[in-house]
Amino acid sequence: MSYKVRVDVSSIYEFLNSFIIFSSSRWINNLDLGHEWVAESRAKLTRHEAELFDEASSWPFVNVDLLLGWAIQRKPKMQIPDFLDYLEYGDTEDVHSQVLKLMPNLKPDAIEFVRTRYVPLLRIWYERYFKHIELEHEHYLREDVLEKKALESKIEPVDLIEISTSGILVGDHLPIDEVVLLPTLHLRPLNTYCFFDRVLMLQYPVDFPEKEGQPPNILLRLTRALAEPKRLNLLRFISECGPLSLSEMKERLPELADQLTHHLMLLRVAGLLRIHLEVNQQENQHETYSLREDGIADLQIFLESYIQV
Repeated sequence: MSYKVRVDVSSIYEFLNSFIIFSSSRWINNLDLGHEWVAESRAKLTRHEAELFDEASSWPFVNVDLLLGWAIQRKPKMQIPDFLDYLEYGDTEDVHSQVLKLMPNLKPDAIEFVRTRYVPLLRIWYERYFKHIELEHEHYLREDVLEKKALESKIEPVDLIEISTSGILVGDHLPIDEVVLLPTLHLRPLNTYCFFDRVLMLQYPVDFPEKEGQPPNILLRLTRALAEPKRLNLLRFISECGPLSLSEMKERLPELADQLTHHLMLLRVAGLLRIHLEVNQQENQHETYSLREDGIADLQIFLESYIQV
């Protein structure tokens, strides 16, 4: 194993995730939150504040990586107001050096853009939205991290990643020294990852507890993913021919090319696919898909448990 794995938790990550989703509408079509959450959150803003967020939606998405990079490099026990104060009022050389450890090619003006333009919006978002849900969300995130930390001494790091993400396998030959595993509620049901310099940040979804008598979310995602014959055919094809990259599947399944990403996403969030993160011959990060047998077994387990067979 060429890298170590660290499970981390902080309200700062979840705060930034919620801000990113709202300000950019990134991933919203594929998130449990949905457009209704965006509308409800926007209603909490004044007209002027909403216009500021509209302007931010066109800013480069790389700025998001920069914010998350600062979160990874934060001081222990730092809270959200402290984090924002550090970004706005901290010593410029120190603030720059912290993020340059993870993103060494950033230019000073790009760093200063985020400090001066994002922090006022982040303060608005915290006051209008996040501080009202912070304690509840942190409770569930920390509960999950305790479970993951209990597994650390019992299983291999690669298996801890695979179990946490329901399918991501991080290859030994990636140019990384550390994988930082982060639970998230706002991004459910998606896994997201970001490659920094020698560090892979990997966020995995955590569900809120289901209400009494309601089917578990994993069962709903499994049945939704398998309800479409095209996805069943795709799953069989991947089982027989995988691991395959997206481009390879498009070449071999031209009739699915337009909707292939959508179908793969639904199979992926249901835990039915393994995603192999490796490097290709050009030394670039490379993603391929194969069947995840554990996901098939989960269908029977969750279905029998829910209907009480």
